[in-house]
Amino acid sequence: MSSLIVPPVMTSPRDDAIHLHKAFKGFGCDKSAVINILAHRDATQRAYIKHEYRTMYSEDLNHRLSSELSGNTKKALLLWTHDPPTRDATIVREALTGPNIVDLRAATEVICSRTSTQITQFKQIYFSLFGVYLEHDIQTQASGDHKNLLLAYVATPRYEGLDFDRYMVENDAKALFKAGERKLGTDEKKFIEIFSGRSSAHLNAVSVAYHNMYGNSLKKAVKKETSGLFEYGLVTILQCAEHPGRYFAKVLHKAMKGLGTDDSTLLRVTVSRAEIDMQYIKAEYHKKYGKTLSDAVRSETSGSYRDFLLALIGPSH
Repeated sequence: MSSLIVPPVMTSPRDDAIHLHKAFKGFGCDKSAVINILAHRDATQRAYIKHEYRTMYSEDLNHRLSSELSGNTKKALLLWTHDPPTRDATIVREALTGPNIVDLRAATEVICSRTSTQITQFKQIYFSLFGVYLEHDIQTQASGDHKNLLLAYVATPRYEGLDFDRYMVENDAKALFKAGERKLGTDEKKFIEIFSGRSSAHLNAVSVAYHNMYGNSLKKAVKKETSGLFEYGLVTILQCAEHPGRYFAKVLHKAMKGLGTDDSTLLRVTVSRAEIDMQYIKAEYHKKYGKTLSDAVRSETSGSYRDFLLALIGPSH
């Protein structure tokens, strides 16, 4: 469900393309004009604008944005102009192969928070854009149980409805207890099988059943039994099954907490969730941290970068 608040657009994609071209002309780029147009257009509208821009000016809009903007404003706007599957493919490819540093945590966050359908779409685009299968890059860059979890997660089709079988849920809760807290050592294969193969609704029910049966949360069991990126992947899958809005509120809070801001996480999550569940993220952020997400972002960012993120986040009410 889209949660980006797009006001009724009175201009056509052609008009938007003309206004963008005007914003690029002359001395310096009119960043406010660019943000006012692009931040308030949904994925379909942005695709039409890109098409019109190319038709009218024989130039790729992204190339022009890239030459006119810089820093985090440029990174955020370039990610935003993509449709969601292309954006996910781009983020994961960069996280797995550089050019600067390999960021397996970012790749894990994106992969383990997406639905089966979203993964299928971005895997196809990944191959068509980069000429290599996503699985190949995972195989090359990840290792051990973390690699096995990611490979299973991108390969396994999962049901996306709300129904689940109570008998199967109880069996999975028992199997996870047996594979973890009950034994010496951990049966990682069992964790991978259940976490990569079950629907969000089913896994959420397993989490509830686990707590009822053993008096401990499944998340705590995962943290006790696993570590590193493998633990991070399992926890991401579990928390996104339970409440993705709450999970991303935590991720954003962590990105802005303490000295300095983790801008790559801040812009990645804001841009990629704006059209999915930003309203839920904002509500959870306010509930958990006692301040609005907008206020937090406002105090951690500046300039056109701040303006763009705040436009995507939308009003606080």
